Order: sequence, then C-alpha cells, then structure tokens
Amino acid sequence: MNLAERKCLDCNKEIEGRIDKKFCSEYCKSAYHYKKNQVKEKSLYSEIDWQLKLNRRILKNFNRAGKATVRKQVLLTTGFNPKYFTHYWKNGKGQVYLFCYEYGFLALKEGQKDNYVLVQWQPYMDK
Repeated sequence: MNLAERKCLDCNKEIEGRIDKKFCSEYCKSAYHYKKNQVKEKSLYSEIDWQLKLNRRILKNFNRAGKATVRKQVLLTTGFNPKYFTHYWKNGKGQVYLFCYEYGFLALKEGQKDNYVLVQWQPYMDK
C-alpha cells in the first residue's frame, strides 16, 4: 500500500505519519471506537428490553385474576427468564417479589414443587 493511500478509518482523510497509523487524530480514534461500541450496547439493550417485555406478557397472561400460582417449569418453557426484572417489593414476612413492570412473581417451594406466586402491583406496595 502506498503511503499516500492511507485513509483515516473514521473520517476518511489522508493519514500522515507512522506507517501503522489508522486515524488522523485522537478525536477520530475516539469517535470511531465510540460508534463501534454504540452498536454493541444497542444490541445488549435491545435484548434486555425484549426479555423484560416478554416476561411481562407471560406474567400478565398467567395472572388474569390479580393473583395466581403457576409451576415454575411452565413459565420457563414459555420463555420466561426470572433473571430479568425491573424492581422488587418486600412484604411484611420478608418475602421478596420481583416485578416486570406491574406484574410480579415470588418463587415458592411447596413440597417437591417449585412454583411462582404471581401478583399485580397494588397501591399499598408504594409505601
């Protein structure tokens, strides 16, 4: 490659200086890597947002009466992932309900069965 043909990876200007130089300035180097990483962050953000919305839809579908109990495995097979939640609420007994927006779940073990108690956010939970 001819030295005159070297172009900045960000702005496409001609590069002067060392042979292995890829950017014409520190600004271009920073801008290039910022843009490159921004694409990665958007995809991670999109995946998390998608999972939170899926969790909410699943919880809403299984909890039409305001409170329900569902086997853990049933929810997991529909794509529910309990690692993704928006906030939590702790009741007077010290049990922690995890919420995906206004729909929450509490993991309970009843005998040999792993269940989730599903609830909907209530005004008294704000206190």
